[in-house]
Amino acid sequence: MKQFEILNTKDTRSGFGAGLHELGKTNPNVVALCADLTGSLKMDAFQKDFPDRFFQVGIAEANMIGLAAGLTIGGKIPYTGTFANFSTGRVYDQIRQSVAYSEKNVKICASHAGLTLGEDGATHQILEDIGLMKMLPGMVVINPCDYNQTKAATIAIANHVGPVYLRFGRPAVPNFTPENQVFQIGKALMLNEGTDVSIFATGHLVWKAIEAGHMLEEKGIRAEIINIHTIKPLDEAAVLTSVRKTRCVVTAEEHQMNGGLGDSIAQLLSRNYPAPLEMVAVNDSFGESGTPDELMKKYGLDAPHIAAAAERVMKRR
Repeated sequence: MKQFEILNTKDTRSGFGAGLHELGKTNPNVVALCADLTGSLKMDAFQKDFPDRFFQVGIAEANMIGLAAGLTIGGKIPYTGTFANFSTGRVYDQIRQSVAYSEKNVKICASHAGLTLGEDGATHQILEDIGLMKMLPGMVVINPCDYNQTKAATIAIANHVGPVYLRFGRPAVPNFTPENQVFQIGKALMLNEGTDVSIFATGHLVWKAIEAGHMLEEKGIRAEIINIHTIKPLDEAAVLTSVRKTRCVVTAEEHQMNGGLGDSIAQLLSRNYPAPLEMVAVNDSFGESGTPDELMKKYGLDAPHIAAAAERVMKRR
């Protein structure tokens, strides 16, 4: 099992803030809009250094999406920022009509996604956002795993013409990917080659999958671990190449089973290479208040549950 050096532990929302600030220096067409959560989204540096390109719209998320869509007509590249629940569920009609259907070049940037929002509870812990966004025609859906990858993704999506949903979170997580990486939309990343089981993970669950890989190695199981940072478009070739080798699959995500990464991979396999599949995800449930670690353990989104899923799926091969 490959060893990964943890450079530090940082929240992925800070990677977004750093990437946005870097874009402010290099791309004069980038503008930022925030719905009264500048500090939480780490947009402070951009606001301070580029005040003429920053728009504080207040608690008016639907208006923010409409403004962003309008700004694209003048050639601007708007980045909207608020919590994932408010970035998607609260403004789905505006995103569908004004951004996706209209093919506007808006970057919808969503922090505090999933259970790891923690103590704020179920009303703020959206677990359906990936499904909501990937169903929209033309919408790119990205869910990076650490600070460095989130920063790189934030910078990269400015060059993509079309709507993007960029999802990240609040808790500090291991930062282990290269500092100066070049992010490629739709290109899965092989983290560890193996022959016994394919583990496809996204977001905060990528590091948990690496930990699970070490647990499995102690039992003589060689897990192939792949970081699916782009859920749409899915790197179908990478998925199928891996599964044809291992013949069984585990998916891991901080999202509902329905509509997430596991759902996308199940559809792909059913059409091309049917294989046993286990999904590590929230099973048709809302979250609750608690610390991020407590919630991840309670809902089975940790390394032991990923390792157990791998052992189960291998018996079905």
